[in-house]
Amino acid sequence: MTTVATDPSAARPPSRLLMLAEPGRAMGELASFYALRPLMSGLPRGDGHGVLVLPGFMASDYSTRPLRRLLSDLGYDAVGWKLGRNVRVDNARIDAMLACVEELHDRTGRPISIVGWSLGGVFARELAKMAPDKVRLVISLGSPITDDRRHTNATRLFEYLNGKEPEPMQGGSFRSLAEAPPVPTTSILTRTDGVVHWRGSVQCGDREDCENIEVVASHCGLGVNPAVVYAVADRLAQEEGDWKRFEARGLARMFFPRRALH
Repeated sequence: MTTVATDPSAARPPSRLLMLAEPGRAMGELASFYALRPLMSGLPRGDGHGVLVLPGFMASDYSTRPLRRLLSDLGYDAVGWKLGRNVRVDNARIDAMLACVEELHDRTGRPISIVGWSLGGVFARELAKMAPDKVRLVISLGSPITDDRRHTNATRLFEYLNGKEPEPMQGGSFRSLAEAPPVPTTSILTRTDGVVHWRGSVQCGDREDCENIEVVASHCGLGVNPAVVYAVADRLAQEEGDWKRFEARGLARMFFPRRALH
């Protein structure tokens, strides 16, 4: 399992240059997604299980629509959260997300997967901790999965809207973000993330069913980046109970750096 330095003094947000480059890079990734969209029909097919896709901070289901449509075409029951913009982190919002998990689980009759982008990935991991019997797999995209908010450029805005200690934390939840849920968990991250420093997205520990996948992407383009989509489709296509670590095949290997994350 990969490791990462845990010295709190090492926590820092991405560079300002990377942050300023986010919009242009994300637009390029979106264009690449649609250019390659016809080829994506050849990605591994799904088994029909439910996939809940959670948007990032300040985003809505609109941002995840391209990914959800692709997953639906691949044979999954892919849905958004239908809760508007991802702004407030309070008990009511957590209860509403948990209801989304339970509804999709009950409707499909089997455990679901949760894909979360940025803050949505933090939620995905915490929801799986709350309802592990209803979740088969968690995938986070550029998510700040540490308890140190200094890894992200969005800290000030987040704390302005939610306070330094959001309501769930006051009740004892969301205090061990680095602890992975008790289900297979994948963190997809990029060293060129302009919002969340890549070190803040690295999963640490010795569990064999937790992994990190590095891609070359922007933060705002993670949900449509072709390499990310390839990895997400590969992870979701695994048979329930038969999880294996990610291994890119053929030419796809070119798009997944194999470097130590430390």
